[in-house]
Amino acid sequence: MFFRDIIGQEEAKQRLMQEVAEGRVAHARLLCGPEGSGKLPLAVAYARYLCCTNRQGTDACGTCPSCVKFNKLVHPDVHFVFPVKSSTNVSDDFIREWRNLLLQTPYFGFPQWMEAMGVENQQPLIGVKESDEITRKLNLKSSAGGYKVMIIWLPEKMNVQSANKLLKLLEEPPRQTVFLLVSEQPETLLATIQSRTQRMELRKLSEEVIAGALQERFGLQPADATTIAHLADGSMLKALETIHISEDSRMFFDLFVSLMRLSYQRKLREMKQWSEQVAALGRERQKNLLLYCQRLLRENFIYNFHRAELVYMTPEEQNFSTRFAPFINERNVIGIMEELALAQQHIEQNVNAKMVFFDFSLKMIMLLKSN
Repeated sequence: MFFRDIIGQEEAKQRLMQEVAEGRVAHARLLCGPEGSGKLPLAVAYARYLCCTNRQGTDACGTCPSCVKFNKLVHPDVHFVFPVKSSTNVSDDFIREWRNLLLQTPYFGFPQWMEAMGVENQQPLIGVKESDEITRKLNLKSSAGGYKVMIIWLPEKMNVQSANKLLKLLEEPPRQTVFLLVSEQPETLLATIQSRTQRMELRKLSEEVIAGALQERFGLQPADATTIAHLADGSMLKALETIHISEDSRMFFDLFVSLMRLSYQRKLREMKQWSEQVAALGRERQKNLLLYCQRLLRENFIYNFHRAELVYMTPEEQNFSTRFAPFINERNVIGIMEELALAQQHIEQNVNAKMVFFDFSLKMIMLLKSN
């Protein structure tokens, strides 16, 4: 990953390169911004640039020994920390899966990482054991005598003990060490951690930038690229998901459509079977299904206003909405969203999933009929 590979974010790239040129490299950088804005790719490209021994004007050289190691993400002075299965694990236990995913597509999210790890019901985190590993690695001598870089993806997933240990490292960092914290929820980090980092906010990508990348890198026709860029709502991750509709997205759409039809038709036996099917998915997929349902409900409500520029749905979702949207209006949209949020809360609290989803489906009967 080079600076030239980063989609958009020109201002951020220029700022980072200028700070290196002026010798003002921050020992701790907090990269924030919405999902799909390119925070992690930018962190990796910046780490490559810092470690490169023959930097060019606007990028790493790509040929020095440091850059050669970066091609496979095996540079000995660059370390990755990310959420893992449990507190007994550390990032190195899953470094092969991490490298494979990052090399395959640097624009990925938490669900894709969970799938790469083979996680369903666990709640991945960064535990105190990981903090000990960070300390150990940073105490090692730099192999090339230059910077040592610690990239921490989703530091908000740290437990309290781990966060406190990180704070101590940020207060007294080893010489020529750079921390790059890549966060989507920086407000949940300890205030003391936030105060010891230099924050950089990445903005949503413009539709023009996404459309251009889709044409240049994926060979899409201009009209298709423009449509997908609008649906992406500033996220390259969403754009890529639209091109390659994931198995889960397809399943969530089918489950949503099925539930709405069964609830409207009051087919209780089939609704019970639907609940049992969802209960077998595993907790993380259940939570993602509920988030998907909330998104599609919002989009259907907005669809009724006939403002195409405000609608962010795939062609298949829009096709369904032409018939379904009239059933979602100001009389029931808040009630449905509240029931979805309550179901999500219950799933997070490990309430019996069959009961949660069957109860929700029964409530949908009344809420859809309140149209």
